[in-house]
Amino acid sequence: MGEKMARQKKFSGKGKSRRKSKTKKVAPRRRLEFKYKGYTLEELQEMPMKKFMELIPARQRRSMMRGIAPKQRKLVIKIKKARRLLNRGKEPRVIRTHCRDFVITPDMVGLTFGIYNGKEFQEVKIVEEAIGRYLGEFAPTRKIVQHGSPGMGATRGSMFVPIK
Repeated sequence: MGEKMARQKKFSGKGKSRRKSKTKKVAPRRRLEFKYKGYTLEELQEMPMKKFMELIPARQRRSMMRGIAPKQRKLVIKIKKARRLLNRGKEPRVIRTHCRDFVITPDMVGLTFGIYNGKEFQEVKIVEEAIGRYLGEFAPTRKIVQHGSPGMGATRGSMFVPIK
């Protein structure tokens, strides 16, 4: 029994008293200034479209180089109208669109889009990190399948089980 007590004394917090208790002050996280390929958002917005197209990935660049379809042209007009409202200080309405293959440009940042996923319009607020991606990436067209538990009528064999 003497051994047991000696062990308990040995491990009874001897190490804790030697350590200095330091309370770390956690500084609030600062949001880093957004940069896309070394350019700030303001620089991207003032940049001509040709120069911006050189910065985006090849697939998106090819899509933009091919020109814009009539449906996309309507979307560009809606974006310009919404941008004017936003600059005046008014909150623009949600821009609803079926154009999932439209590349997000710097002038779309801050606007809210209703992107059609095949069933409904999903509202997406465009942030700086979305620049250079497609609108369709933010409105998935497929849901995760969640099967229910099996019950009456779930299988062919359960049709002949008497109900009590």
